[in-house]
Amino acid sequence: MQLVCPAGSLPALQAAVDAGANAVYAGFRDQTNARAFPGLNFSDAELRAGIRYAHAKSAKVYLALNTYPDSARLADWYAAVDNAAILGADAIIAAEMAVLDYAARTYPKLPRHLSVQGSATTAPALQYAYDRFGISRAVLPRVLSLQQVERLCERSPVPLEVFAFGSLCIMVEGRCQLSSYVTGASPNRHGVCSPAKFVRWDEHTDGSRSVRLNDVLIDEFKPNEPAGYPTVCKGRFAVGNEIFHALEEPTSLNTMALLPRLQQIGVVALKIEGRQRGVAYVSSVTRTWRSAIDQLKTNPEHWHVKPEWQAEIARHAEGHQTTLGPYHRAWH
Repeated sequence: MQLVCPAGSLPALQAAVDAGANAVYAGFRDQTNARAFPGLNFSDAELRAGIRYAHAKSAKVYLALNTYPDSARLADWYAAVDNAAILGADAIIAAEMAVLDYAARTYPKLPRHLSVQGSATTAPALQYAYDRFGISRAVLPRVLSLQQVERLCERSPVPLEVFAFGSLCIMVEGRCQLSSYVTGASPNRHGVCSPAKFVRWDEHTDGSRSVRLNDVLIDEFKPNEPAGYPTVCKGRFAVGNEIFHALEEPTSLNTMALLPRLQQIGVVALKIEGRQRGVAYVSSVTRTWRSAIDQLKTNPEHWHVKPEWQAEIARHAEGHQTTLGPYHRAWH
C-alpha cells in the first residue's frame, strides 16, 4: 500500500519524503485547495523545488485542487490545473466536475484523483467519475464502515485510497453547514473548519478555559484538561439535562490495527491527514506508518501493532485519543 502524506510547506514535504512517504499532497497559495490560510502551501518556485526533491527520491507529488469554485472564478481553478501540469505534478486531486472535465480534456495524460471532497460513497458514483472524467483513483470519505469499503474495493473501476490517520470528519467533507452557519465563512474555500480570526479563548481565574467561535460558546475546559482546536462538530452541547459531545468526540482517526485487513480487501493507498501541521508531526507520523507498512509487507503472518507505534501516534492525536471511527461499525 502506498503511503500518502501531507505537505503544507517545502520543509514538510522534504520531511515526509525523507521519512518514507511514497507520495505527498500539497496545494497552491490560493483558494483552489482546502487548506488555504496564511503560512501554508506553495509558491511556484517552492513547488518546483519540492517536486524535484521528491522525484529524486522516487516519491510523487499530488496537487490538491479540491475545493468548489464559484462560477465567476472558475478560470482560477483552470489556471491551477495548467500550473500543476507545467510544474510536473504527478496527479491532481479534484472534486468539482468542471475542474475534472477541464483537466481531462486539456491534459489527458495528467492523472486525476477524485478528492474526498467529491463524497463518492457508492459504486455508481465512482463509475460515473471514471466514465466521465477518467479518474485513476478515488479518495473515500471518512464516514464508511470497513464492510462498505470492502464492497467498494470489489466494485470500483479505479483503485481506492482511504484516510489512515488524522482529524476525523463526519460531515460532507469541506462543506460543513455547521461551520458555515456559525462563522459565515465556507470551510471549503477558507482553509479550515474554524478560521483563526473567529476563535477566542478565555482564561478564567480558577484555571479553567472556555472557547468561542464567532462568539458562540463551543466548549469549556477544566484546569489541566486537554483542549483541542475548536470546531462546532467537536464541541460540547446541552442536550436535555446533559452536557456532552453530542456530535463527535475530539479524537483522531487511527486505522493502524486495520492494516492487514485494509491490505487484504484491496485498498491501494493510505492517507495521512495534516497539511496544517508542522514538520515534527509530518516526520514522526510518516516514519511510524512507514515502519508499520514495511513490517506488514516483510512479515505478514507475524505482524502485530507495536506499542511504540501507538504511543508515538497518540502524541499527535487530538486530545491524545484515537478511534477507528466509522470503521468499527458492526452493521453491514
